Amino acid sequence: MNKTAGQNSQTSIKKNTVTKSTVPLVEKVLTAEEQAALTPDIVLQSLKDGNKRFMNNQITARDYSAMVRNSANGQYPKAVILSCLDSRIPVEDVFDNGIGDIFVARVAGSIINEDILGSMEYGCKVSGAKLILVLGHQSCGAIISAIDDVKLGNITKLLAKIKPALNKSQNYKGEKTSKDKNYVDEVGYRNVRNSIETIKTKSPVLKEMLDKNEIRIAGGYYYMETGEVKFIE
Repeated sequence: MNKTAGQNSQTSIKKNTVTKSTVPLVEKVLTAEEQAALTPDIVLQSLKDGNKRFMNNQITARDYSAMVRNSANGQYPKAVILSCLDSRIPVEDVFDNGIGDIFVARVAGSIINEDILGSMEYGCKVSGAKLILVLGHQSCGAIISAIDDVKLGNITKLLAKIKPALNKSQNYKGEKTSKDKNYVDEVGYRNVRNSIETIKTKSPVLKEMLDKNEIRIAGGYYYMETGEVKFIE
């Protein structure tokens, strides 16, 4: 290939790249009417579908700046998601959701306390969310610290809320230490389930909504290597 032909080829590639570049979507922010038409099952399925897109590197390219401006006068979320503090779980991206779609609460270990419960009650009873998802994750530092019985300042009281998951993992057949990744996952799964049960027992507001099928409460466990969320229902 001569030099001129090579330059023309490179120019063609550059033009094609520009032509095929993804234009960010100015996604319409969910309206009150659209939120009201959703069911808990529809919302849960939308999170599952979004996670598949995330795993396949096919998340929607969004113009977040425009969406922020478009949602300035109100928001009508589909779900409330309780996630760990860990920065490696970008919750909105993990479920391919945009501005106004979900309320996200974060606390180490995805544990439940009064402030989190109040936030969930606000998200569902006041703001109309149809689903609560408790999201645990692989290699969780809070779970590991609870297994290691770490005691440090207010962390001690936080880890105490994970101890019920340790107690429910006594039948695990392997080595019950933080060095056993499968054991850490076992405790992590148990902790998600324990948080779900705590929501039901400590919040009469959410329990009533659950009993009336106005909301659904589910769990999920995020895997760092793949980006997959395995749902716990």
